Amino acid sequence: MYRSGAATTNRGGLQTDSGDSIVTLDQVPRWRDSEFRYSYENDDSAFQNPYFPDPLTSGAEGENNGNGMVSRFPIDHEVNSKIYLWRGNPWNLEVDAVVNSTNENLDEAHSSPGLHAAAGPGLAEECATLGGCRTGMAKVTHAYDLPARRVIHTVGPKYAVKYHTAAENALSHCYRSCLELLIEEGLQSIAVGCIYTEAKNYPREPAAHVAIRTVRRFLEKQKDKIHAVVFCTITASDTEIYKRLLPLYFPRDKLEEEVAISKLPADVGDENGETVIDERKIRIKPLPNLKTVPKSPETSADFPVSDIALTRRDSSYLDSYLDPAFMSLIKDPDERRREQWEKAAQARNGWNYARMLGYGDLGGPPLSAAEEYSLHSRYLAKANSLNLSDIAEMKIVYRGGVDSEGRPVMVVVGAHFLLRCLDLERFVLYVVKEFEPLIQKPYTIVYFHSAASLQMQPDLGWMKRLEQILGRKHQRNLHAIYVLHPTFGLKTAVFAMQLFVDDVVWKKVVYVDRLLQLFGYVPREQLSIPDFVFQHDLEVNGGKGFIVDPRTKYVYQRP
Repeated sequence: MYRSGAATTNRGGLQTDSGDSIVTLDQVPRWRDSEFRYSYENDDSAFQNPYFPDPLTSGAEGENNGNGMVSRFPIDHEVNSKIYLWRGNPWNLEVDAVVNSTNENLDEAHSSPGLHAAAGPGLAEECATLGGCRTGMAKVTHAYDLPARRVIHTVGPKYAVKYHTAAENALSHCYRSCLELLIEEGLQSIAVGCIYTEAKNYPREPAAHVAIRTVRRFLEKQKDKIHAVVFCTITASDTEIYKRLLPLYFPRDKLEEEVAISKLPADVGDENGETVIDERKIRIKPLPNLKTVPKSPETSADFPVSDIALTRRDSSYLDSYLDPAFMSLIKDPDERRREQWEKAAQARNGWNYARMLGYGDLGGPPLSAAEEYSLHSRYLAKANSLNLSDIAEMKIVYRGGVDSEGRPVMVVVGAHFLLRCLDLERFVLYVVKEFEPLIQKPYTIVYFHSAASLQMQPDLGWMKRLEQILGRKHQRNLHAIYVLHPTFGLKTAVFAMQLFVDDVVWKKVVYVDRLLQLFGYVPREQLSIPDFVFQHDLEVNGGKGFIVDPRTKYVYQRP
């Protein structure tokens, strides 16, 4: 089924598989030898750790670099020599074992796409005899028609924000179980794809953090027993994620090590890569100044049962041997959470000047990066599980083309925002779902305010909540908001949003008075414009400077 051959194409600087040809490890560049260097120069320094940063979590112990800061993943050239990054299907590689991401029944329908077809029917027959597999665990079979010797099957977790830590640790255990099974079978090289699947709603980049750091921690302990670990990616987005994250956990030089210090999440797990949970730690201090109690004859005498009970209950003599701080908790997580609730309650009950001015409830403490990420993930997961076609049919928000500099455009029509008959919660879910592909890179918003002043608009409290849900990627990557046909009331509202909601996003507003001016920023052919917008522009500007084709609605400049 396979023919021996080299990869013939390159994607993003990484070799890919060519059909069914076998690719050996010699044809895949080692991570340490890769010429690729990711540039972090354009990263937002104010948001360096977008995944699970916690300012209350201190760095783990490690070596100090020249700046006196801690390196939690110091340079290890021997470990780096065992890491490979490959864009293509893992079962095309000639390695000792390949990993199959499957479900608890180990059936073909839920396995890595294409694996069973490449391996032949014998693989499914052997899987049926294994009795299934639990989430986070792994089982091994023969590889049959694959160039590998074994297939290691593992079951990734389903993701839910509420059980984020459990999912993260289960995913970490998947990778560790595969590596442990590799050693048990006497094998030395493994190709592993993305165990986390979109069907299980696991966010891609946080999962990649778990995968890479788990492998790093395992190799630190077992590097003598493993020859090669190949991270396999299928999509360009996954490849870019691994290119960006590998230098953080497997730095190849001092520069990458120094960058990793500032870019790594605050929580990079324990010695196995699993998430550390402060609430589950046993917070018991040693007993300082403990003195040896001399054994007196009375103590060794035989007491009646009743006297022994009394003696055990009277433990006051221990007070003189215990440090007063023995049972004290430093930054107890429960206490910390109670303080956060109290601050939120104070903000809600205090004087809210924005609410007094009719702008809505803008109280409450600002969300941390981790809280915003969790909020966004929760809304996105719910949006992906619902049918929001009714909101889409209202044409309030829809995708446009690209602006004059090639950035994708999102169009918002203010007049279609019928507040009285709109379910705001479902609308927010739809906005999160539609904006998600755009906010990953620089993008533009075009807002048609034409005739929108006749409709009721949401207050600033709602706008602030929407900003928090969209998160900091939206704030960082938004290039501009082009507002067509602004009114004095709208400009006043935007000024209020700069003061009370977000002074970064709303300072990117560009007011546009006429359509021809807008087309200088976004070409006409890149926009789907409602008819009433043309009519409103004619009424406001008198058709000065352009003519509208009544059939095609195309705009021509007046000679």
